[in-house]
Amino acid sequence: MNAEAPIDAVLAELVEEFDLLGDWEGRIEYVIELGKDLEPLPDADRTEANKVPGCAAQVWLAVRRDGDRLSFLADSDSALSKGNIALLLRLYSGRAPAEILAFDARAALDRLGLPSALTRQRANGLNAMVGRIREAALAAARPQ
Repeated sequence: MNAEAPIDAVLAELVEEFDLLGDWEGRIEYVIELGKDLEPLPDADRTEANKVPGCAAQVWLAVRRDGDRLSFLADSDSALSKGNIALLLRLYSGRAPAEILAFDARAALDRLGLPSALTRQRANGLNAMVGRIREAALAAARPQ
């Protein structure tokens, strides 16, 4: 799936994939695998301004504007955090700011059973990543 598909369709595909995995250990392993497929983040984007505060690991999130859409590049020094951000990019990258802001990430992540499979600190980091994506969408949605 890509950004051409509605965000709810991408979520439904992820839910199917997660349901096949069964227990939380399988889900965590799958999330880590997602991170391995993440596009490399250019060194120029590994800046303090692109760091996501509130994460247990170092996470960088760079935003690109392509017309009326936002795309994201990211990386982390932790396999699990890298997987978490890869999952979020699968949902959010290539979308219009309004679509990003209308999507209930907390409900989506709960449907995947992800927050309950993470430690509190990792779940807080995941929320911080979603927050940074939403901030970028809010900034892009403001009239110039």
